[in-house]
Amino acid sequence: MTYCVAVLVDKGISYCSDSRTSAGVDQINTYSKMFRFGQDGNRQFVILSAGNLATTQAVIEQLSKDISTQAIINLNTVADMSEAADYIGQLSVKEQTKSGGGNIYEATFILGGQIFGKPPHLSLIYPQGNHISTSKETPFLQIGESKYGKPILDRIITPQTPLNTAALCSLISMDSTMRSNLSVGPPIDIQLYHTDSFIGGEYYHLPEDSEYLRDVNRIWNERMIESVASMPPLDSALAVTGDKGSDPVL
Repeated sequence: MTYCVAVLVDKGISYCSDSRTSAGVDQINTYSKMFRFGQDGNRQFVILSAGNLATTQAVIEQLSKDISTQAIINLNTVADMSEAADYIGQLSVKEQTKSGGGNIYEATFILGGQIFGKPPHLSLIYPQGNHISTSKETPFLQIGESKYGKPILDRIITPQTPLNTAALCSLISMDSTMRSNLSVGPPIDIQLYHTDSFIGGEYYHLPEDSEYLRDVNRIWNERMIESVASMPPLDSALAVTGDKGSDPVL
């Protein structure tokens, strides 16, 4: 299983991905699910992947090959982020079909970045090749095991959120997912992109023995426990309603 999240705010884009592809009793396999492409000063892309590993690797390899061979359509020639998403979607469908098709070969991607003269953009590319984008109401995209890490993003993230805060929320979102699903795990990759910089931003690689990762997990747990303990007691609701309710009918 996989979990990847990307957040688009006014100041840039934060990307966060785990690296676990399987977690059995005897073996844990890890592969990076974050891939960076770009031309400094002109365009920058980050791709996050989830789904069939063979399909995602084949798509990334073809993207690199198209750039090196100067194919007519490649990430260095697309006019905008929508065209880039269409291009990746077509490659994904082609690789799935080549393998025989079906759910087992499906892959999903998040494409983020900026092309000179255009605003930063995030797209989620479905296995069928089509894609959607973020909105002001939902300025983040998730793929893989997304349900456990969504609540903090819904509560905190807005377009005005500082970029570093967005990255930290993504990491806490990842920590919540790892806590609830053992098939998601470190190393964790975090990449930042600053709006209109057109260069790669800060990159962080957090291995399983990362002291910082342990601190985030510990402090987040402590703060949640403290928050629950500071809530008004349930008995105080009776002072407002004046009604204890009736016993349920069995």
